[in-house]
Amino acid sequence: MSVVDTLGASRSRIRELSPHLVSQIAAGEIIERPASVLKELLENSLDADADTVNVDIERGGIKRIQVTDNGCGIVKQDLALALSRHATSKLSAVDDLSAIRSLGFRGEALPSIASVSRLRLRTRVAEDPVAWEVAVDGSGDVIGPKPAAHPIGTTVEVADLFYNTPARRKFLRTERTEAYHIEDTLKRLALSRFGVRIVYRRDDRAAETYPEAGDDQQQDERLRAICGAAMAEQSVRFEHRSGGMRLRGWLGLPTFSRSQRDLQFFFVNGRMVRDKTVAHAVRQAFQDVLYQHRHPAFVLYLELDPARVDVNVHPAKHEVRFRDARSVHDFIYQTLHRIVADDTNPRHAISAVAQAPRGMPTAGESVGSEQLNMAMRLAEPASDYRAPAQSVVEDAGMQQRQEPEIALPLGSALAQLHGVYILAQNRKGLVLVDMHAAHERITYERLKNQWSGDGVLSQALLVPVTLRVTTQEMTTWSSYGEQFDGIGFDISRLSEDTLVVRKAPALLADVDIPGLVRDVLADLAVTGASARITDRINDVLSAMACHGSVRANRRLGIQEMNALLRDMEATQRSNQCNHGRPTWVQLSMADLDKWFMRGR
Repeated sequence: MSVVDTLGASRSRIRELSPHLVSQIAAGEIIERPASVLKELLENSLDADADTVNVDIERGGIKRIQVTDNGCGIVKQDLALALSRHATSKLSAVDDLSAIRSLGFRGEALPSIASVSRLRLRTRVAEDPVAWEVAVDGSGDVIGPKPAAHPIGTTVEVADLFYNTPARRKFLRTERTEAYHIEDTLKRLALSRFGVRIVYRRDDRAAETYPEAGDDQQQDERLRAICGAAMAEQSVRFEHRSGGMRLRGWLGLPTFSRSQRDLQFFFVNGRMVRDKTVAHAVRQAFQDVLYQHRHPAFVLYLELDPARVDVNVHPAKHEVRFRDARSVHDFIYQTLHRIVADDTNPRHAISAVAQAPRGMPTAGESVGSEQLNMAMRLAEPASDYRAPAQSVVEDAGMQQRQEPEIALPLGSALAQLHGVYILAQNRKGLVLVDMHAAHERITYERLKNQWSGDGVLSQALLVPVTLRVTTQEMTTWSSYGEQFDGIGFDISRLSEDTLVVRKAPALLADVDIPGLVRDVLADLAVTGASARITDRINDVLSAMACHGSVRANRRLGIQEMNALLRDMEATQRSNQCNHGRPTWVQLSMADLDKWFMRGR
């Protein structure tokens, strides 16, 4: 008999897998690396209402992971069940699946972890005078329970991860890399529960402590510890409620954009998740204000009725599915869009970080306020720098005339530098404005407002465009076809697999119509929304704004420069040009004093 025949014969019979093998298969879905173990154990601690959690790891968690909490503990009679598959205290009926409020609920984490490690669990409930301990050595056999010494709460120790599955163990990275993933998981859990004190030790050395953060100031400090001082200082804290949903958190300003998505944290009802709907809404909210290939930074918390979100999508619970993804998308987009529009205006963001000359202090560094009052040390007598009496009188008159404008965010124009930059002074110090970038944003926003006010103008195509579509694309068009009507398209069904486009927005006459329609259908299928057509129209308007703005080396008078400053203050998103570059920076008197070492 050939090998193929032998394999065919062995596969012809259906067998029930052993419980231990089933647990190891489940572990393959849940336990990817030591950080996965930590995530499951921490979620159990949080579900047990712990407000203090201690985490100890050795050798990147490969050798040992131990999590100790002061939660409610597990009664002795339930210890064996806690280590068996599909046993949980968090569900009791099928209806509970439609409104899950706990982090864990599948009943797979502990038995899956125990099947690929040496696990020891000690626990005590308040009603029991003694603690109890059970252990599993990877074979699936539970040893215990037996009496143990332990305060109220639970300790789970996971040692020698993947010792009995060498094929899995060889895919682990270096101890340093695994420790990095553990610390990243710890940070995310620390951001999800500000009321929990977390103590982290690595290889028997204190590594990090996150104290309980009950008030806003303490929460800001935890954000600073996890995301850095720059994020804390260049972000907006907000909260908004609408339609039974609440969105709160911190939104990084465009000036604090990132080259990677390393500072993006999103939580749904306290659960850290990744979601395409949310990612799309955030990306759209930051449209036109981020430099190319840059990413926003944010820590967002969405709260809504648990019945409106399905968390039973992925074994590791990294993903969710919203019952009404469109309403969630619109709520997040509109909230963040408004914040970005408000806080990228000079009236709301008067403190921008300036680029200092090499070797000099940056505008972000702190300076004592008393330095402003220190006398300037001069080698020459001060009388040598005094202006003639007539000049003093003229300067005083000019200062009096400028005073009302100096009080405004961008102040009063002083001069033009090389036909490119406007120099202005406000009460904080010196303002530098890139006049072309600023005027480009002003013109662009005006064009967008005119476009939205006049409505989308359609243009009949000289030759109607037909495109063959898949069954999925046709289904999507049938569900969302009215959205095309509202943005200037006339699309109808020609046959079971063909659509015909007879009209398109006038500004998009030269674009790839079939490709654009397909891209929009793909977006609608995933998120229920698409901004591709608006994006294309905005691209055209942006190009028009660029060509219609003041060019470099054009001389402006003081009145013209002040008019530009006032337009900037009245225009949303005017802190950045259409391409995401800054339009102005602020240099405070403290910054200037540091550069010239005044008072030292």
